[in-house]
Amino acid sequence: MRYLGLDLGSKRIGVALSDETLTIASSYKVINYKVQEEIIAELKEIIENFDISKIILGLPKNMNNTIGERAEETISFKELIENKLSISVELQDERLSTISAEKYMIEADVSRKKRKNKVDSLAATIILQTYLDKKGKSL
Repeated sequence: MRYLGLDLGSKRIGVALSDETLTIASSYKVINYKVQEEIIAELKEIIENFDISKIILGLPKNMNNTIGERAEETISFKELIENKLSISVELQDERLSTISAEKYMIEADVSRKKRKNKVDSLAATIILQTYLDKKGKSL
């Protein structure tokens, strides 16, 4: 049993996986898409291959804690996943996750070209790890 972390962007979705102990998140891949429905088949395959029991989806709230247009799209995507794949999806505040991912890669001296290809999966990893850390502290 594992959790799947997702960072929904307008053209790409970053994907991260937890380990089986639900302690550590790791980058998995980036899915490029044109419409959100294209993601469903790929998510279904990942869910089956890795025995995913829950999805953690980053919620891009505004800095003042309000829900904007991107967050509304994310909530709609959450409902789409739940309806199509019959799996629990929890929202995790993702403010600054992409900025943190960029910062980590700059500090690691990753080239701009490589950063563009990896930032979404690293952001998904940060979202999932934040959720796992929060969950671990509440036990």
